[in-house]
Amino acid sequence: MSKNSNRIAPAKGRLGVLLPGMGAVTSTFIAGLLLSRKGKGRLIGSLTQMQTIRLGKRYEHRTPLIKDFVPLAQPSDLVFGGWDLFPDDMYEAALKAKVLERWTIEPVRKELKSIRPMSAVWDPAYLRNLKATHVKKGRTKWDLAQKLIADIRGFQKRTRAARLVMLWCGSTEILPVPAPVHKSLAAFEKGLRESHSAIPPSMIYAYAALKLGIPYGNGAPNLSVDVPAMIELAENTGTPIMGKDFKTGQTLMKTTIAPMLKARMLALRGWYSTNILGNRDGEVLDDPGSFKTKEKSKMSVLDTILEPRLYPQLYGQYHHKVRIDYYPPRGDAKEGWDNIDITGWLDMPMQIKINFLCRDSILAAPIVLDLVLFLDLSKRAGLRGIQEWLSFYFKSPQCRADLEPEHDIFIQHLKLKNTLRLLMEEEVLDHSGLDYYDPKKGLPTPASAAKPLPMSPKSPTRRKPRPTIPH
Repeated sequence: MSKNSNRIAPAKGRLGVLLPGMGAVTSTFIAGLLLSRKGKGRLIGSLTQMQTIRLGKRYEHRTPLIKDFVPLAQPSDLVFGGWDLFPDDMYEAALKAKVLERWTIEPVRKELKSIRPMSAVWDPAYLRNLKATHVKKGRTKWDLAQKLIADIRGFQKRTRAARLVMLWCGSTEILPVPAPVHKSLAAFEKGLRESHSAIPPSMIYAYAALKLGIPYGNGAPNLSVDVPAMIELAENTGTPIMGKDFKTGQTLMKTTIAPMLKARMLALRGWYSTNILGNRDGEVLDDPGSFKTKEKSKMSVLDTILEPRLYPQLYGQYHHKVRIDYYPPRGDAKEGWDNIDITGWLDMPMQIKINFLCRDSILAAPIVLDLVLFLDLSKRAGLRGIQEWLSFYFKSPQCRADLEPEHDIFIQHLKLKNTLRLLMEEEVLDHSGLDYYDPKKGLPTPASAAKPLPMSPKSPTRRKPRPTIPH
């Protein structure tokens, strides 16, 4: 992450949101935004819209909403576009996904029907269980990238968007074997011209976005921008990137429960996870190659959180099993079962059992909104390259090659909020509590501490010199 500029450019004009993959997640996200504009739904789950952020000491009582603290784009300024392997408009896509009932989306039927996907880049070698009907043709992968760039420019012209972001909401691709074509931008562009087999569709979308300086996020476990060539391009064009794989159901539980086990030094003997899922994502993951990509994303979290090399007696020999079963009647209503075998004092065995019945797209939609707004903020703040501070939203957070990703959801949450504080020239919080009880600090007495300190009527913040954001 680069050193910050001293000024965040204002969020003026429309923000164009480009979404490769316009199925269940995208239609749920767009329908929710449109309904909220008519006062017919709340954007529950969105940190940018509903969460506060504490500033300064506890006795100062400064807790503005994040959306009032940081200069984010307004949800009402968002305009939508994207690509899909099927030609369904967003109304038809929402009906087929069956996440939202017909009566729920009827008030925005006209708006949803007006949003149609552009034809998509498709390679059956990377997505074997879908039979695409709405695809681009090109002699080489370079030609396909140029067609995507033309699509992006056409969308911006049609919508009169002042700025753009792109967020992958498509299916899970089979993971390509790392190849020399991924190692540098020059090698990658040569590979595009030669239609190299190690370049999947998601990388072609990422290339098109980054070539135009458009911030890009990856909501699937695909490699996408997580290769040296794409990182090099992002740095060259001053573009934020982030990923990978939206953290929604079972992994959300793992990154919440595992930190508790380590914090209390409870030993783990085994963690068995199984899912049943019936939507298009489940159909894709029924292919062993695509499942292998997802399995890698899901299984990476426990070792990073529990640190078995530091605690071999507690976490050095646990058994971890992950399964995903495609079951069409379930639709988008995913069910995740976890059986967790732990031991405590004197090695006495105990168990934790979780049965999480969730709607995958309902949990993903607020993530999409937050990442769209934070991608745009990152670009306007002059940030470039990997945005590790947004690890909170991902199963397998992208980070620098010589670092391990942070998976603990509570550390991720603090990292996100502290970065917002830094961007707005506020002190970061360490929650030590020691300074409240140091008589040398000259802090307010209990009587005066009960009263909020005065604030400027124009701003909820009290500015301080801005430090550099650390990696």
